Amino acid sequence: MKILILGIGNILFGDEGIGPHLANLIEDKYSFSSFNHSVDIIDGGTLAQRLIPIITEYDRVILIDCVNVDDGEIGDIYSFSFDKVPDFITWNGSAHEVEMLQTLQMIEMMGDLPPVKIVGVIPYVIGEDSTFSMTDEVVKASETMERVIIDEIKSYEIEVKIKNDKIKIRDVSGNTYIKGITYDIGV
Repeated sequence: MKILILGIGNILFGDEGIGPHLANLIEDKYSFSSFNHSVDIIDGGTLAQRLIPIITEYDRVILIDCVNVDDGEIGDIYSFSFDKVPDFITWNGSAHEVEMLQTLQMIEMMGDLPPVKIVGVIPYVIGEDSTFSMTDEVVKASETMERVIIDEIKSYEIEVKIKNDKIKIRDVSGNTYIKGITYDIGV
């Protein structure tokens, strides 16, 4: 089975970069091994529909992103299957969230969507100003999100080893802008 950990978000808007930052943390911190399964980690940034051919190549997807929740607080964490999004989640805050939701819906309509588990956090939305820094609430939440993702990977009987136990989310967030997926923009 091929498993994809996919970080989605805009690193220019603080907390909304949690998906790419956490994907990069997991890639730098852990190694995964199995005779039957593989794990790939991708910083999908804000590529949304350009990720369709990538997502459809996998048997399972763990998507890291921001969510909006009625009456939720910054830093609250939610984990759910895409086919069972709870009613109280209003996953339509920033532009990248809407595009990712539409992307998953399009793949689903084509019949090519693998099971998707979403691990999301409520961000502090900064509006139009840009910043690379995340709030303390979302940094703290990232530790729980990391555990949820690692537990999900272990549930597939994949061996997880820590390569670097000292690394933290703020250690990688300063370099996320130089990572990410490369793609041909047709120029």
